[in-house]
Order: sequence, then structure tokens, then C-alpha cells
Amino acid sequence: MNLVFLGPPGAGKGTIASQAKTHYDIPHISTGDLFRNNIKNETELGKQVKAILASGNLVPDSVTIAMVKDRLSEDDAKKGFILDGFPRTIAQAEALKEMTGLDAVVNFVLDREDIVKRLSGRRVCKSTGKTYHIIYSPPKVEGIDDETGESLIQRDDDKEEAIINRLAVYDKQTEPLIAYYREKGILIDIDAKPAPEEVFASMVKLLQK
Repeated sequence: MNLVFLGPPGAGKGTIASQAKTHYDIPHISTGDLFRNNIKNETELGKQVKAILASGNLVPDSVTIAMVKDRLSEDDAKKGFILDGFPRTIAQAEALKEMTGLDAVVNFVLDREDIVKRLSGRRVCKSTGKTYHIIYSPPKVEGIDDETGESLIQRDDDKEEAIINRLAVYDKQTEPLIAYYREKGILIDIDAKPAPEEVFASMVKLLQK
């Protein structure tokens, strides 16, 4: 099963991807992780990315495409994969088409109000990185980490103004991609509002068709 996951920040792609990874026994390939692993392992591509990021520039398509191509050639991706964060542009989608076919592109749909509610409610323990949510998974004591007793923080990119900016960037980047895959007849829209178990079940059902 070769899948691409699309969806705005806060739509729960990572949660569904970890369930799908186990269910289909295929790797979840996130471009963020790919960048971090290549930098950490000091691969040739990792060194290029590190230098580009250090200079404050955006990683060009050619480098991202090369990283994804490398990753898809690994043994565990032979029977399928979930790509998350790639492709982001039509140029990347065209490059992916040259590398491999896709069974489906899953588009997680969530309205703006719900996204802001989900993301702005996130709180993080600075030392451990453990994440809470003031509505969906609150700590035992408000504002305090269950394990360390530290005060929880709200990250800058989880503040409402930053979320609205992130969504504007996402819409601008991804609208053409959604249209591109819809035209190819492989786009599946999934309502991302229900609980993750429901979202996952409806995705599996649609993918069986």
C-alpha cells in the first residue's frame, strides 16, 4: 500500500500514521524525520541540508526529492509506505510519480476553528517534550507536568496568530496539490474531526474499496 497523507497542521496525521503503519506493516516516512536523521548520521545529503538551514534558506526541491528517493529504495519500503510532508509542491508530486506509483492520497479535512482549538490547546513539558492538551488530554494538575512537576509551556507556534499564519502557508502550498491528485482520481477526503479511532476506521474502509 503506497500512501501519501495530506492535511493541515493539527489534523492528526501523525496519530493516524502510527496506527496505519502497524495495521499495514509499512513505514511512516515523515520529511521532518528524514531531514533530522540525515543530519544526525552526517550523510552527504544531511551535510547539504545542515548548511542550507544554517544559512537560513529553504531546502530546495532537488535535495528533498533525493532524500525521499533514497528512503523509498530501502528494504522496508518495498511493500509500501506512508509519506507525510512530501510532496508539498506540484514539482515534488511529479518527481514522486517518476519514482513510484500511489494507491491513494488521503486528505484529512478539518475546519479552521477546530484546528485552532486543537493546536492552541497544546501544552508541552520543556525538559521531556511530553505533550498535553487542555481539553483532550489535560495534565492531572492544571499547567503542571504529571511526571516532573514542572510548569507546562505553550510553544510559540501553537499560539493563535502563528497557527493562522501556518494555515495560510499550508493552504497556498497544498490547494494545487489537492486539485492535482483529485484530477488523477486517487484523492480520498477523510473527516478528521472525530476521535482518532473513528478517523482511522473510516480511512481503512475507504481504502478497501
